[in-house]
Amino acid sequence: MNVIKTKLPGVLIIEPGVFGDSRGFFKEIYHKERYRENGVDVEFVQDNFSRSSRGVLRGLHFQKKNPQGKLIQCLKGEIYDVVVDIKADSDTYGEYQGFELSDTNHRQIYIPPGYAHGFCVTSEIADISYKCTDFYQPDDEGGVAWNDPQIGIQWPVKEPTLSAKDQGHPLLRELNL
Repeated sequence: MNVIKTKLPGVLIIEPGVFGDSRGFFKEIYHKERYRENGVDVEFVQDNFSRSSRGVLRGLHFQKKNPQGKLIQCLKGEIYDVVVDIKADSDTYGEYQGFELSDTNHRQIYIPPGYAHGFCVTSEIADISYKCTDFYQPDDEGGVAWNDPQIGIQWPVKEPTLSAKDQGHPLLRELNL
């Protein structure tokens, strides 16, 4: 397992060991002790799975009062995954970082509470798995506009497929956190 720090405090790229041969491969996708030793000392309470097609953009999402830490990985296909710092007192407030996650690079991203998260599918289909440190609570969800010019995310698609909810998120400067 290789762990890489990013420019966003607490956000980590995790490269699990992958052991392959002519039959395929094996990888350990989570091991509480190993992750704790590498800076992910949290309790995950919920696992989620989503499937999306090319050009779908989901995000940028967060929970207001009960923020979630997340361990994200792409099990099939490829996504451009984005993390945005929405902590007003942070030195990196409003900054983002994007990552390519795929079934071939096997990378995971750990996102601690206090960040907005989203992704865009760049393959025909993508299956995404994410572990969460708090339960999803629909009445606590929030979002930031995917195309907020203050953040300036360079998404790999110009006209993504969005849900009605994701089309209506406010700009970062309009958030009342």
